[in-house]
Amino acid sequence: MPIVTEFTTIVEMYDRITKHFINLDRPALMQKVQEKWVGISYKELREIVRNFAMGLLSLDLKRGDMVGIISENRPEWVFSDLAILSIGAVDVPMYPSSTSNTIEYIMNDSECKAVIVSNKLQLTKVQKIQNNVKSLKHIIIMNEKDAEDGVLTFKQVIEFGKNGKDKYESILEEEMSKVKPEDLATLIYTSGTTGEPKGVMLTHNNFVSNVKAALQVIPADHNDIFLSFLPLSHSFERMAGYYTAFSAGCLIAYAQSIDTVAKDLQEVKPTIMTSVPRLFERIHARVMKNVDASPPAKQKIFYWALEIGRKYHQLKKEKKSNPILSAKYKLAEKLVFHKIRAATGGRLRFFVSGGAALPQEIGEFFEAMGILILEGYGLTESSPVITCNRLDDYKFGSVGKPIPGVEVKIAEDGEILARGPNIMKGYYKNKKATEEAIDKDGWLHTGDIGEFDKQGFLKITDRKKHLFKTSGGKYIAPQQLESLFTRSKFIDQFVLIGDNKTFLSALITPDFEAIREYADAHKIPYQRVEELAHHPEIYKLIEKDIQTLQKNLANYERIRKFVILDKPFTIEGGELTPTLKVRRKVIEERYANLIKDMYERE
Repeated sequence: MPIVTEFTTIVEMYDRITKHFINLDRPALMQKVQEKWVGISYKELREIVRNFAMGLLSLDLKRGDMVGIISENRPEWVFSDLAILSIGAVDVPMYPSSTSNTIEYIMNDSECKAVIVSNKLQLTKVQKIQNNVKSLKHIIIMNEKDAEDGVLTFKQVIEFGKNGKDKYESILEEEMSKVKPEDLATLIYTSGTTGEPKGVMLTHNNFVSNVKAALQVIPADHNDIFLSFLPLSHSFERMAGYYTAFSAGCLIAYAQSIDTVAKDLQEVKPTIMTSVPRLFERIHARVMKNVDASPPAKQKIFYWALEIGRKYHQLKKEKKSNPILSAKYKLAEKLVFHKIRAATGGRLRFFVSGGAALPQEIGEFFEAMGILILEGYGLTESSPVITCNRLDDYKFGSVGKPIPGVEVKIAEDGEILARGPNIMKGYYKNKKATEEAIDKDGWLHTGDIGEFDKQGFLKITDRKKHLFKTSGGKYIAPQQLESLFTRSKFIDQFVLIGDNKTFLSALITPDFEAIREYADAHKIPYQRVEELAHHPEIYKLIEKDIQTLQKNLANYERIRKFVILDKPFTIEGGELTPTLKVRRKVIEERYANLIKDMYERE
């Protein structure tokens, strides 16, 4: 069944795709309801979106109005998005982890006329700041059981649409036909590692150009199944796991939560999945932990299979073959690899990784097992994809090559610049920030430092504003070093300190499960596992790993002091962005006294 490609807006894409696949004998979307996976057909999806859109019109919402969405991934997120866009309005997605203060800032800055929330938790956040947002006229809640006075339910709005069909159907048709490629589709507020969030203005054409380019480099069709767990409020999941998947006629299944992904993978058995490196690092750690706990004979088989897998795929990339190696790979597949792939459902064609740097050794590890991870790169400001590895042209440690239609160049200071139809319209109501980000020639200044290799693959070396300069005048790229030290099985999170300092230090959160197992095996007493973070034996254990990992580093790149924290950095605590990036400024302020002590004790 050919993919429908003749669309220029998200509204046109939704309209044509639902018509094209209306008789397909499998659902468009799927979610788990009371322990069962329930599907929503293209016909149902189309009907719900149209009725909800007419319901929004009945609430006097119109072209250009801003409508917030605060929800976990679920079909209603998609219905809301498509209905808002269908009436020519603009949606303003917010992370479900957002605080009331953040919601208040975003809704005031965007002048939201309405907000659609998922449940009681999100409703409470909005109600707390409702009186401070003068533009807000309507609150709509998805979960009917959480409804309260003065709050409309999702079903009620659908009923408004159905009952007003005679009046609003022709208006909806007219509004849908009016939507143009250059029209604003969404305002996505960048979570930002510093400062107030900025509203990134993305048009229909920004998204559509990125969707079409993505499908040229990573093919997908109606036979594919996506498992969606990254927040739809993030541009990566929205473009890749939603718009691109939907435009190709793929089935999209929504994971119940980040905690159920392992179980959902085995039940849904997806063929494609978008993710962030943290998931792969956790799977890798779990596999290695099981290997370490196995008898010596099984460990020997695993490491033999891993080496065979690496050699086999390297030869395959070089388009060469070796009958003896192929026979060994078949045996390794039987003994080891198929069991590990079964944990992903057994049908996975590939993962797409974004949001942060994928460690090279993690990509190579999964490749050896027959699981390909294609890493890409982009920003919310570029809708978001700029470069991507391909199925037949990939290199671990790189973020691939530019996608069709997008130009990339490296500035004199090493900054990556991008230009193309995917580049944002600008920052909402912020001309100064827009001019700083996009120069007069249309180049987006990404803030990332990178380089192209001889084969044309782009490698990110660090964030421009994250480069440290020690008091000795040496430049340090913190993300590379942090990635190196998290290879230790006892280190979960590692934040480098050293800007304008005489030496490098670090704040470390341990892998509590790993240090608990070590403490139990070595009879180290404790009442609560958090106490181990302060135990001298655990300090020595982590210190030993750090010394081993940094033996090949230059002196100025080595960690001289570190502190082990007794709790991890979290999104809820404000130390991480919703895509798990470190908020250095927040962490440095929060742990200022500990940092001060490390340098004063010198």
